[in-house]
Amino acid sequence: GGLKNSKHECTLSSQEYIHELRSGISDEKLLNCLESLRVSLTSNPVSWVNNFGHEGLGLLLDALEKLLDKKQQESIDKKNQHKLIQCLKAFMNNKYGLQRILGDERSLLLLSRAIDPKQPHMMTETVKILSAICIVGEENILDKILGAITTAAERHNREERFSQIVEGLENHEFIQLQVACMQLINALVTSPEDLDFRIHLRNEFLRCGLKKILPALKDKENDELDIQLRVFDENKDEDHFELSHRLNDIKAEMEYPLRKLFHLLYNMVKDTSSENYFLSILQHFLLIRNDYYVRPQYYKIIEECVSQIVLHCSGMDPDFKYRGRMDINFTHLVDACVDKAKVEESEKKAAEFSRKFDEEFTARQEAQAELQRREEKIKELESEVKQLRTQVIKLDHINFYTELQPCSHRMTLEMLFAFQIEPQEIGENSFWVKAEEDKFEDPELFAKLALTFGTQMKAKKPVEESEEKKAAQSKKKIKELRVLDGKSAQNLSIFLGSFRLPYEEIKNIILEVDEEKLSESLIQNLVKNLPEQKELNALAELKDEYNDLAEPEQFGVMSSVKMLRARLNGILFRLMFEEHVNNIKPDIMAVTLACEELKKSESFSKLLELVLFLGNYMNSGSRNAQSLGFNISFLCKVGAVQPQGHQGRQCPGQAVPRAGRAEGFTACTLGVLMGREMGEHSRGHLNMNLFCAPKEAISASAEFRSLCFAFCYYNSFFTPVTII
Repeated sequence: GGLKNSKHECTLSSQEYIHELRSGISDEKLLNCLESLRVSLTSNPVSWVNNFGHEGLGLLLDALEKLLDKKQQESIDKKNQHKLIQCLKAFMNNKYGLQRILGDERSLLLLSRAIDPKQPHMMTETVKILSAICIVGEENILDKILGAITTAAERHNREERFSQIVEGLENHEFIQLQVACMQLINALVTSPEDLDFRIHLRNEFLRCGLKKILPALKDKENDELDIQLRVFDENKDEDHFELSHRLNDIKAEMEYPLRKLFHLLYNMVKDTSSENYFLSILQHFLLIRNDYYVRPQYYKIIEECVSQIVLHCSGMDPDFKYRGRMDINFTHLVDACVDKAKVEESEKKAAEFSRKFDEEFTARQEAQAELQRREEKIKELESEVKQLRTQVIKLDHINFYTELQPCSHRMTLEMLFAFQIEPQEIGENSFWVKAEEDKFEDPELFAKLALTFGTQMKAKKPVEESEEKKAAQSKKKIKELRVLDGKSAQNLSIFLGSFRLPYEEIKNIILEVDEEKLSESLIQNLVKNLPEQKELNALAELKDEYNDLAEPEQFGVMSSVKMLRARLNGILFRLMFEEHVNNIKPDIMAVTLACEELKKSESFSKLLELVLFLGNYMNSGSRNAQSLGFNISFLCKVGAVQPQGHQGRQCPGQAVPRAGRAEGFTACTLGVLMGREMGEHSRGHLNMNLFCAPKEAISASAEFRSLCFAFCYYNSFFTPVTII
């Protein structure tokens, strides 16, 4: 027998309910059974639901499908449908029940078919179930729900798959149904991660009639409905904002024919049922990926599809009753079109590169031919130079000093070494331990040195009248200044006049370290021309007489800045820090390579021994006599020693190469060591100018100074030295 209302109905087992549902009871008894089952599913523990679900869920879905398939539904059938939905809701109100519902393929389709605006109470329960499944379901649940809704719409030949949901919003008598429908719409629209899909779903709901219903829904005074409407609007605004950012580089600049055609189409569909579809097409166009290659291919495929749909050879319209979706995978077609476009562009670039390559190849061949001609010219010049050098060596025996007057036998020699190395400073691996300078000893050389570098008293020249006048004028200017001397005041005036900035503004710029207004030249000139601290202190005491001071002395307003010179040096270091870092890196490599090359040079060792020998001879009788070595920086100062009272006589820079010829240490070898590229000096005059004019030759030779600096840096070869 069937189950009747009884106080013992909650105590029935799950198997008894399964037996009743399987026995095919009548409609009235089925209604009582479903009501009792709903209460049992709600009040019993999960284990009871688990036992019932193994067979009971399938029986509930079978009963619901049987009722939905009835063409003529009585009142009792609608009640049983509602009870079945309530039982399914109670069954899935736990983790086990939800998993069982999602595991059955029929459940979502039957729930979608149960969305019936004619049964508002049942539809409310059904829509709530679908919303919950959409929110808490598995990862791909959205596709399953949309597929079930689409299949249900096609089963009932509905034009729009969401029409039933939108129709439920139009039922203003059941406010809870409207809330549930808006909740389902929000769940469906906000679930996709893809912006394009979210906009597509939202536009589909709006096209179904939601756009017309929204104003009336917003006028209703219901808190739950207001919350759902606010969620819908907020998500719509966020998506539009994201879309605007994606399309912010797109400008709607149309030529006249295109604009005219657009207005023509718009006027044709305006205020007709085609307007929403036309709008949807344009909105989908906005979602096409903004890619240089892909976008044209999309429009090309769309144009071909539209032409095939609109233009028929038979002159017949398509089958508008066919509601199946045109599931065509355009991915491979788009990729093929994109690849073809890229190939065409690559071919154009390849042709352009080929043309440029031919031009560059021709230019390279011409450059190689020119280089070969110049190399041959260099070889000719080198052979000519060798011949000239040979001729110069043959002339060494000629006495160039026959016209020199003999010097007094009591004449003393110019001192050559300004700095010598103490014996305790020389390490066991030092070069000076191995030096053999005595091999250069030669009586003829001693005689030439005594003749050339003998010293004599030089009369003091009288001061000219013009210089006395200048000194008087300078003194006169000094009297006009309170603190600064004339030269300092003049330099400071020139500096301040070049920048044309008020003194107070210069002070503020330095205090604020304003890098926009500060420059390296400003700080360098300021450090260079800044008065001494004593003068600044004196100017600070005259601050009350500021207007009475000369213009350069008014710059004493800077004296109020504490530690001014140290501050300026710090600012200058900060401005030039990056430049110093970049300059040091290549210098260290150059120094390292130069040191390694010089340490292995036998010719340079002979040069040092020769200079040491000449220096010890010229310093005989002084405190620097018999030096064991000299500072390497002294090489740059060899030419500074000039013979006294004999214009045009030899300097040590000329004596060194001449004295070394006996050992095969020629002037050409010196030229290679000291730097072959000596600015404007030619190779023919290298021997004469190398040491005689250090400011013009040695200072101009970056190679020579780098070599000397390298030896000063690596004191493992030479003992501690003084940096140049």
